[in-house]
Amino acid sequence: MIKKSYYLIFLLWFGCTRLSTTTELGYPESRQKVRQSKNGVVVTGHPLATNAGVEMLSRGGNAVDAAIAAAFTLAVVEPSMSGIGGRTQILIYSSETGFHGIDGTTAAPSDYDYENAPKKRYGYPSIGVPGVVKGLTKALSEHGSLSRIAVMSPAIEIADKGHSLIPGEAIRLALVNEQLKEFEGSRQHFLNKDGSPLVPGEWFVQKDLAKVLKAVAIEGPDVFYSGRIAEKLVADNKANGGVLSMKAMAEYEAKDSHIVKGSYRGNELTALWMPSFGAITIEALQILESLSDDLSGNQTWGENVFHAIEAAYLDRREQKSLSDADRLTSKDWAKKRATEVHNEQVFLDWNSLPESYTAPMGHTTHLTVVDKNGMIVSLTQTVGTIMGSKVATPGLGFVYAQTLGGYLGEVKGGDRAPSHISPIIVSKDENPILALGAAGGSRIPSSIVAVISRVIDQDQSLENAVALPRVQPTKDGVDIEFTGPNGFTLSDSTYFASLGHMVTVQRQKARFGRVHAVMKSENGWVGVADPDWEGSAGSPK
Repeated sequence: MIKKSYYLIFLLWFGCTRLSTTTELGYPESRQKVRQSKNGVVVTGHPLATNAGVEMLSRGGNAVDAAIAAAFTLAVVEPSMSGIGGRTQILIYSSETGFHGIDGTTAAPSDYDYENAPKKRYGYPSIGVPGVVKGLTKALSEHGSLSRIAVMSPAIEIADKGHSLIPGEAIRLALVNEQLKEFEGSRQHFLNKDGSPLVPGEWFVQKDLAKVLKAVAIEGPDVFYSGRIAEKLVADNKANGGVLSMKAMAEYEAKDSHIVKGSYRGNELTALWMPSFGAITIEALQILESLSDDLSGNQTWGENVFHAIEAAYLDRREQKSLSDADRLTSKDWAKKRATEVHNEQVFLDWNSLPESYTAPMGHTTHLTVVDKNGMIVSLTQTVGTIMGSKVATPGLGFVYAQTLGGYLGEVKGGDRAPSHISPIIVSKDENPILALGAAGGSRIPSSIVAVISRVIDQDQSLENAVALPRVQPTKDGVDIEFTGPNGFTLSDSTYFASLGHMVTVQRQKARFGRVHAVMKSENGWVGVADPDWEGSAGSPK
C-alpha cells in the first residue's frame, strides 16, 4: 500500500497546475509547453534541462550541443528516469551529412552467464555496463561544435549547487523509498538521513555526482570506463554480487546505429534499428496506412491505431538481423499484417512476453532539439523502471540501469538491452518536418504513432496532436485515454466494447507515454512538451 505521506504527495501532484508549481519552486523560466522560433527550439521533460539546451543554442552551439547539455542535465534532475548509469539512443539529422544514429545502450559483459546468473528485477545482479557517458560524448565529439566542458557545465553546476526538487521526481523517489533503503549508496545519495523520502521543493544537492561529471568533462569518457571511476564502481559491484569488471567496462563502445526507413502517406520515416524499436514504430504506421484511408473520426482512428500497434507488436521478438529490419519495414509486410487484422488472425501471446513488454508504466525521458540551421536531435535515455536497479555506488551519486536479470527479457553475454525507445524523424521530399520520441516503456511506439497520425491524418497542429487521447492494446483488450473535453467519451467506450474489446479507461496522467516534439512551421519551428508531464519548450531570444 502507498503510505499516507506518499498519498499526500500524489494529491499535490494531481491537484495542482504544472505552471504554478514550477513558479513556486523558483525555476528561472515558466513551464511553457509550446514555443515557436526561427532560432531553434529545445523540448525536454524538465525545465532546467530545457534551459541548459537553450543556453547552448544561445552560445552559438548546434542542436547536438544543446541536446547533450540537456541530456546530462536530465541525468542530474531526473535520476528516477535517466542518468549516466543508464542507456541512450540518439537520432541526428544534418542538412550536410544526413541521418546518423548512436547506440549508447547498456550491455551485458561478454562473459556474462545468463543461464546461471541470478534473476533479480533490481539490485546489483541486474546491473549491466552503462552506456550514456560514451553515447553522449560520442555524439558531441562527432557532431557537436562546443567543448565537452562547455556543454556539461550546466549539469555540473546544478549537481554541485543543487536545485529545487520537482514534484514528479519526489513522487517517484517516494514510490521506491523502501527499495532504495536496501543499498548504502542509494540511502546516501537519494534519501534524507533518517531514511525518509525527499519532498517536492526540497533543495537537492549532488556533490559526488558533480565530481564525476566534472571528471568526465575534463578527462573524457575513459575516466568512467577504465579510470578511477570505473575502479570504484567495479569494486562496489564485485563486493555486492554484481557482474561488472574492469574488462567489461573497458570493452564497452558506443556504436553507430543502423538506420531504418519507411514511409507514411507520402512522408518519409527515419528511425533506429535494434536495440531501439524504430522498426516496430515504422511497421505500425505502415500497417495503419494499409488498414484505412479515412482516420478523421475519433472512433475509427482509435480502432485502427489499436489494431496497427497490436499487429506490429507481434514482431517485437523477431528483430534479430538486418534482413529482419528490411522485412519489418517493408510495405509488403505491412500489407500482410493488415490483411491478418481484417481476417481476425492477430493473436498476441501476452503470457510469453517479458515484463517490460507489458508493464503499464515506463519511466524514461525524451528530448528533441532543432537549431536555426535545421539540424535535429531526437534523443531518448533511461534507467528502466523507477530508479532502475535502485543501486547507487557510495561516493558516485548515480543509479545504474536495470539491464540484466530478465525484466527486459534474455540479455545474454555481449548483448545490448532491447527497449521500446524509438526516436524518429518524419520528412517530406527528404526535408524533415517533424521530429519526436517518447517516454513510457511499451507505450512509446503507440504514443509516437498517435501523434504522427493526428498530424498527418487529421491535420492537427502539433500542440493538439500531442494533447489528444491515445490508445494502447492490453492483455485483456484496449486501454483508452481520458484527457478531458476533447478526449474519448462514454459513447466511444461503448463503441469499442461493441466491437468485442474489453475496454479500460485511464484517467491518470502520463499513462500513455510522454511525447516531446518539434515540427516545421511557417515561422521556423514549433516545439511542444507533453501536457501530461512536467516538461517545457524553450528557445533562444
